[in-house]
Amino acid sequence: MQSPDPNTSGKRPTADSPLPRVALPPSSVPTGAAAPSLEAVALLPLIDAAVLDELEDELAGSGLAQRFARDYAAMWDQRLSRLGAAVDSQDEDSALDAVISLKISSAMVGGVRLARLAELLEAMIRKGDFVEGQALMVGVALDGARTVSELQSTYILENG
Repeated sequence: MQSPDPNTSGKRPTADSPLPRVALPPSSVPTGAAAPSLEAVALLPLIDAAVLDELEDELAGSGLAQRFARDYAAMWDQRLSRLGAAVDSQDEDSALDAVISLKISSAMVGGVRLARLAELLEAMIRKGDFVEGQALMVGVALDGARTVSELQSTYILENG
């Protein structure tokens, strides 16, 4: 299920909101250092299949992990549109809401690279750097589409 090619593969939440059993993969930079670079992010796999395998195990094979993955894929266009509109209009609250949602949901389906891109975008939004954020949206759109495609071909179809 895991791709052998690492390149294919009420309250608004905050960056430090506790999320039980949902964690981003370990960062490639030391704590306290700057966010991971785009170059480092590009080396991450699109999908870490072990994340979905673990979720499926935790849910006792109930099929909920697969449904979550299907819903994630089906909502991709809507998520991208919402995030893009918020970044383009420089609406910090809406952009943070959308990018944090993308970061968390991507991490939950094993979308390692997209979760890290969302993390970078979140840092830009928090700094008010919407020009760089708009530039990063190109990568988010591209890697998001690749993530959904790989998720569909390596997890959804395989387990459906």
